[in-house]
Amino acid sequence: MGRGESNNKKRIGGEEWQRKLKDVRVRKEDMNRVVMNFLVTEGYVDAARVFERESGTAPGVDLDQITDRMDIRKAVQSGDVEQAIERVNDLDPEILEEQQGLFFHLQQQRLIELIRQGQLQEALEFAQEYLAPRGEDHPELLEELERTVALLVFEDVRSSPLADLMDVAQRQKTASELNAAILASQSQASRERGEAGGLEAEPKLPNLLKLLVWAQKQLDEKATYPRIENLVTAELVEPPPADD
Repeated sequence: MGRGESNNKKRIGGEEWQRKLKDVRVRKEDMNRVVMNFLVTEGYVDAARVFERESGTAPGVDLDQITDRMDIRKAVQSGDVEQAIERVNDLDPEILEEQQGLFFHLQQQRLIELIRQGQLQEALEFAQEYLAPRGEDHPELLEELERTVALLVFEDVRSSPLADLMDVAQRQKTASELNAAILASQSQASRERGEAGGLEAEPKLPNLLKLLVWAQKQLDEKATYPRIENLVTAELVEPPPADD
């Protein structure tokens, strides 16, 4: 049975739905904070400055530091993990000192990049010198280490069962983890200085969109109503006419 079939579902027309939407009160300040959260977390510095000026919404972090954070993330995404580590230490050495799991993942990514470049001997030596001791100190990371080192066994790693480690998504995963740690550190520093705002490590807007999709699926079971089919345009699509 398709979504257009009633099956005794309640039908809510466009005018009624609009009235219901108007009854929902959302403060403009709250919406502005969600927008600023997204701009800052994702690194849109210029847009954040304009939005701060026009809306009066505090960014919650030093906007000058966003450029450093985005450059670090781009370094990981491009495979230059060593430069990223150096820049993080210049920015705040405590980040990697306090988060050993994150530091391990960065070193793991360095190992992957060596394998990607065909520097297998260097990769083996790097794993033995830098990663193996951390695996011994942190048993929860040992499986990840073993899985990464196993890449050295395959002549064609991209067709191996571990090919996902060589995918750009693995770089993105590591970059996102590092980005979140830097942002959390900067937000904490802002709060300690008594600055307004403060930001979570992940943007709120994507989670709100996921919540919207989930809520519509729940409502689909009970009613037909104007839905948002396209999250980009947010245009409401009227339900089909009820069957006679």
